[in-house]
Amino acid sequence: MSAASVLAVCVVHQLRPDAGPVGTTAIDKRPVSGRVRVGAYGVYADVQADRKNHGGLDQAVYAYSQEDAEYWADELGRELPSGWFGENLRVDGMNVNAAKVGERWQIGRSVIVEVTTSRHPCQTFARWVGGDDERGWVKRFAQAGRLGAYLRVISTGRIEAGDEITVLERPADAPTILEVYRAR
Repeated sequence: MSAASVLAVCVVHQLRPDAGPVGTTAIDKRPVSGRVRVGAYGVYADVQADRKNHGGLDQAVYAYSQEDAEYWADELGRELPSGWFGENLRVDGMNVNAAKVGERWQIGRSVIVEVTTSRHPCQTFARWVGGDDERGWVKRFAQAGRLGAYLRVISTGRIEAGDEITVLERPADAPTILEVYRAR
């Protein structure tokens, strides 16, 4: 089994108009090259348009797995590049949906993050995916259980594509993020 790693570090490419109550969305994330700073509120140069429901200390970084992206690419019949899910980290070699609340990962040499919760798909995400062309997207995405994980930053530093991800702590009695989501 190969080690888990970061395939891409993504930040907002541009704010886009959105039909939702905020009127704009920052879901359009794209990979950046080189080492990128990660602070308490997330990846440097990233933003959230709807700060009531996104971002903050407990949702500073959003990680999504390549395996889940490939599943959706097959389902939707199109390429889904890194950042397409609005993720900051596209990762390989780990099932982020099976991560336990409180689990800690070291990314690269210095960044340590803690798993807090899963993504809660919203209508902004549905509009981004394809609006009327993908009716029922929020329900479909949630039912598939391929949600991705939100992370709190414990130790700041710099990361880049290719950095290894090591699970430092995994609380034995904690639920997985998928179990927490399904219990709601």
